[in-house]
Amino acid sequence: MSTALDTPIIALDAEAQDLLFREAHTAYGFTDEPVADEQIHQLYDLVKWAPTLMNTNPLRIVLVRSDDARSRLLGHLAEGNRAKSEVAPLVAVLATDVDFHDTLPRLVPHFAGARDVFADDAAKREAVARHQAWLQAGYFILGVRALGLAAGPMAGFDQDGVDADLLAGTSLRSFLVVNIGHPSDDGLRPRSPRLDATEAVITL
Repeated sequence: MSTALDTPIIALDAEAQDLLFREAHTAYGFTDEPVADEQIHQLYDLVKWAPTLMNTNPLRIVLVRSDDARSRLLGHLAEGNRAKSEVAPLVAVLATDVDFHDTLPRLVPHFAGARDVFADDAAKREAVARHQAWLQAGYFILGVRALGLAAGPMAGFDQDGVDADLLAGTSLRSFLVVNIGHPSDDGLRPRSPRLDATEAVITL
């Protein structure tokens, strides 16, 4: 007997599904083929459509391009992550802007008091900023894959150290480092198992 899962109902064709999901892997090694700023701009033009609370859009993408910035970043990474970022063609620090409320008059023009909702509560702003930026980060990784590239996201780093060093004097707070590029032949590991729908989907 066939089930609903046997019938393809996804609007994306199988090739696109493979690119974004089934055949996509976290990358641990890369070729030396560069990643251009224009590619990241195209990626962001996809990522910016992610849903966020009140259209807050707090994600900021910090591209670590210079040798000096790369060296400083490496010093804040967990020891096991340094070699990965040292050879990646591009490293992005994903950060959240805790002063995102300043952009709300432009992003939420239909709600004149949007900025005031957050203006006097820094703790509330930071909590919202972090939660919503993590949501955008998921879209960011899918955007990397949509470009035909691979992402190696890493949370193993000293966030306070990065904030005090690379992001000093800004309203940005780092939360994820993502290596980006074309994976090398030995840069992908075998896919680990996943839960299936009967385990992960719960109907009440």
